Amino acid sequence: MDKKKWALFALASIPLMMTLGNSMFIPVLPTIEKELNISPFQSSLVITVYSVVAIPLIPVAGYLSDKFGRKKVMIPSLIITGIGGGLAAFAAWKIDEPYIMILVGRFLQGIGAAGAFPVVIPTVGDLFKDKEEVTKGLGIIETSNTFGKVLSPILGSLLAFLIWYVPFIAVPILSAISILLLLLFVHAPKQEKKQEDLKHFVHKIKKVFHYNGHWLTATFLIGCLNMFVLFGFLFNLSEQLELRFEIESVMKGVLLAVPLLVLCTASFVTGKKVGKNQKVMKWFIFIGNAGSGIGLVFLRSNMTLVWTLILLAVAGLGIGISLPCLDALITEGIKKDIRGTITSLYSSMRFIGVALGPPIIAIMLKSLSTYIYLLLGGLSMIAAIITFLWIRPDSKTQSEKGMEKGVKSTT
Repeated sequence: MDKKKWALFALASIPLMMTLGNSMFIPVLPTIEKELNISPFQSSLVITVYSVVAIPLIPVAGYLSDKFGRKKVMIPSLIITGIGGGLAAFAAWKIDEPYIMILVGRFLQGIGAAGAFPVVIPTVGDLFKDKEEVTKGLGIIETSNTFGKVLSPILGSLLAFLIWYVPFIAVPILSAISILLLLLFVHAPKQEKKQEDLKHFVHKIKKVFHYNGHWLTATFLIGCLNMFVLFGFLFNLSEQLELRFEIESVMKGVLLAVPLLVLCTASFVTGKKVGKNQKVMKWFIFIGNAGSGIGLVFLRSNMTLVWTLILLAVAGLGIGISLPCLDALITEGIKKDIRGTITSLYSSMRFIGVALGPPIIAIMLKSLSTYIYLLLGGLSMIAAIITFLWIRPDSKTQSEKGMEKGVKSTT
């Protein structure tokens, strides 16, 4: 394995570890409620505080990574993540009423998450010059991210079976592994030191959006919608597995992993096969979101478990096809000196989708449950329409203008 493949392996460990460090708490929340004698809303904050604090900090991390270097942001962020997990674990182990300190620990994890995974995407773009290699690399990163989601419900259930707070202990261990891999294998090309101030940098970002606003806005919106749909239907499936199908514990985690496994496989294959043709990327994003929408629109709340899983797997397949293409369009279309900032804005939009999906679906469960899959399917269709109308890789005029203002040809 050559140096770049080892570097990609090290970078792929970050989304895997960060996803495990968050999503594995989802199946553990009922246990946390019992152990701490707290309400379901209070337990949900264990997940929510992580995402909410990360959203505004992700663009800051992107700007800092452009200015000072990728590793100089990622490694301190992973250290903060480990400290947050360790604090939560210590509180659960030693403090009589640990709930507030657990939230503080999760708050720190969210700060760390803002500077770790989102910076991985531009780092892949820095490592590889060939666009096809960049696309393959981003496909692996998305696969690693999704593979973490596949493992999370199963691993979380198994760890909590030992002692309920063991998942918190796992966070600093996972962070340490990623730090070690980064130090050993990732040697991104050195970025030129710039003395430009923040005002000049913001002016440059405005120019990027002036000449490439349509396709950038489109990719941001599609990424947000993809995450909203994914976490929306996973939350609903989790509820239905317990309430309607009476399936709990590790088996529940295994069934939750089914659509995610399909998504993971689709991301990996798409990243390897799509190449560097941006027209192909556009149509993959369109077909993926349209397919996801069709699968969800035909899904009904009274269907059997088998048909529910099949149609959700179709939705997962569509999202899995879409995500690596979105990553590639963003990464390959932006010059290195502002790549971290733009990709971090994109990651913030994805986090917004993650944060909004479950609570909105939870509200709908009370009186609008029959419309949940229609809403999610409709949002996927909207993403497909946005792709068709706003992403136009064959528009050379705007691309050439964008090149003059610090943007590569992608429009």
